[in-house]
Amino acid sequence: MSLHDLNTNGRTAGVPIGRMAKTVLVVSIAILTGAAGYWLGQERRLAGQWTKYITTQAAAALGQAGSDASPSTEPPAASSNKRILYYRNPMGLADTSPTPKKDWMGMDYIPVYEGEEQEDGSTVKVGLERVQRSGVRTGRVERRVLTMPVRVPGTVKLDERRIKSVTLRFDGFIEDLFVNATGQAVKAGQPLFRVYSSQVQQAQVDLIVATREFKARGGAGGDADPMIQGPMQRLRNLDLPEARIREVRQTGANPRTIDWPSPMAGIVLEKKVIDGQRAAMGSELYRIADLGTVWVIAEVPEQELPQVRIGDRAKAVFLALPGEEREGKVTFVYPDLKPETRTARVRIELANPDLKLKTDMFAHVTIGAGGSGAAVIAAPDSAVIDSGTRQVVLVARGEGRFEPRAVRIGRRGEGMVEIVEGLAEGEEVVTSATFLIDAESNLKAALQAFTPPPPAAAGEQQP
Repeated sequence: MSLHDLNTNGRTAGVPIGRMAKTVLVVSIAILTGAAGYWLGQERRLAGQWTKYITTQAAAALGQAGSDASPSTEPPAASSNKRILYYRNPMGLADTSPTPKKDWMGMDYIPVYEGEEQEDGSTVKVGLERVQRSGVRTGRVERRVLTMPVRVPGTVKLDERRIKSVTLRFDGFIEDLFVNATGQAVKAGQPLFRVYSSQVQQAQVDLIVATREFKARGGAGGDADPMIQGPMQRLRNLDLPEARIREVRQTGANPRTIDWPSPMAGIVLEKKVIDGQRAAMGSELYRIADLGTVWVIAEVPEQELPQVRIGDRAKAVFLALPGEEREGKVTFVYPDLKPETRTARVRIELANPDLKLKTDMFAHVTIGAGGSGAAVIAAPDSAVIDSGTRQVVLVARGEGRFEPRAVRIGRRGEGMVEIVEGLAEGEEVVTSATFLIDAESNLKAALQAFTPPPPAAAGEQQP
């Protein structure tokens, strides 16, 4: 349209300019209004989808991904066969309601029917697919005798009950040595040395004289006659062998020396006498030990001492005897502790028929403590979640339901732990992938802190 088409009264092709401007303005407003409405609709739709996504993910975190997390306008219908007891929080919180309601996120509370009371706030629900995918395994709580091996170091020592000291009860002189080397093996009754003593000579003379007078009187009274018993007892007090006393009495001879016999069979540990030496009364001449049985003194830490009992079986492996294992048993627990190491000495008796075990040999000792005790309630050791201040196990309720339960534990052994309190025989507990279910339980506890308290019912006051 050119300018000459415009007339002086403001009309264009017969249309006034003011009317055309109004028409353009109205059309523009309509277009903007429609665009704004479309944009707001899109925003609401996206917001609704985002809210639904967040709700679904929260439900999946608690093992409820299979349920419909989107809020519904109608409350769930009750089962025709079961009665609804109450409604529980859809996020697993410890919050119930006798009537249908929504939580702070707008989600409907889930009905709990008869027979499903265990599915309350104390039970963790995990989808069966997640349970299988995570490798959750369970074990049975059972009654059994726990064997708790205690592994400690030990040292070989002599059996103190099998050591003899050879001494004289009189003064004498050593004229001949028949056993003259340390470590020499001797037999019981084998002569060790030949000794002369004036005291023994005098006592033998007294017995010879008493025997002659006794025979001269006709032997009235027999061997019980005090005339005979007095000299014989003096020789016994000098520790002379009975064979020597009978020889003097029967033969009437007074041998000048006596061959002193070994009091036991064993190994000469110490020899403190030489040929020709004067032997003073009470001085030790030999020390002989029977090494057929030895002790192993084990050093048991103070905290493990209550697990060791007299009669427990023990095994010992020695550095000097690789591949060999000796078995014995605990015969004594010493009443004191070493303050430097806080360990107690435990005596273990071992047989040593081949005499391979030497004094002060080092040993690795395993004491099978507790094997003779009474049966106790025990669960797999891996089932206990120990925080340091409390112990918890996850009891399997079936169909993906798990109940965290606090327990009190006792002794451990053979991969099992004693349950003093908290579980009953026959219950199933989670033994693997406990971290997954424990994380679910911790999430539920954490959500409780962020859940606002339910509004007070009519007539009730807020605390």
